Amino acid sequence: MSDHKEMYPEATSEIRKLKASLAPKQMDAWRNFSKTVFKEGVLDEKTKQLIAVAVAHVTQCPYCIKSHVPDAQKAGASKEEIMEAIWVAAEMRSGAAYAHATIAVDAMID
Repeated sequence: MSDHKEMYPEATSEIRKLKASLAPKQMDAWRNFSKTVFKEGVLDEKTKQLIAVAVAHVTQCPYCIKSHVPDAQKAGASKEEIMEAIWVAAEMRSGAAYAHATIAVDAMID
């Protein structure tokens, strides 16, 4: 998989600055939203980061995975907790595929 960098270029500071300059108000809003969402509230920061790791795997966002795994570790998550969160995501994704089989079976009946 040598061409993965073509599909997923490195998220450099130059690219981040360019994206921010193209839509500065939206970028500020996004940054504030993100900071607010991940602040400790009813859920602690570690739990929120583990949720983010799981969701990043379900949405298959490599940038999110690379960002939230270290953030989860900084928030106190162990490697085992991170892997368990990924397994929860895998089950949910496969469970959704199985659940949607109801639509396929219903279509076959018609």
